[in-house]
Amino acid sequence: MTQALLGPPRREPSWWDAVAAWLDAHEAVVWWMFAASLASLLLVLALLPTLVARLPADYLCAVRARPDTRARGLLARLARNALGWLFLLVGVVLIPLPGQGLLTMLVGLMLVDLPGKRRLERRILGRPAILQTINRMRARRGRPPLTLA
Repeated sequence: MTQALLGPPRREPSWWDAVAAWLDAHEAVVWWMFAASLASLLLVLALLPTLVARLPADYLCAVRARPDTRARGLLARLARNALGWLFLLVGVVLIPLPGQGLLTMLVGLMLVDLPGKRRLERRILGRPAILQTINRMRARRGRPPLTLA
């Protein structure tokens, strides 16, 4: 009888209620994240075929020539690394949004110079389905396929 007087039992707010409240309170942030995700998608779609086509055919080979140490080569490496870190940072920010965070981070990873990066790239790009897709992109641009030798 006392339960009837008190009304229905209260339920504790779930984590989803907290997320919905945060999204309502920070609507501008959500729109900026959406815009960044869309811009990232367009940039990746525009840059990925170009980056893949510019890779030398022996890019995945274990032994490669040393990087260029001339001033112009150093400036190009510095610019490429800065762009790569920007892509990695944007990719991390975009992780909550579907799809684009990981793809953006992958493009950033290909641009930066990190220890162990070559081994990771060989593992990812060495998967048959991924390698076939990349070699199809290269063939459309008249480039030879990547080799794993």
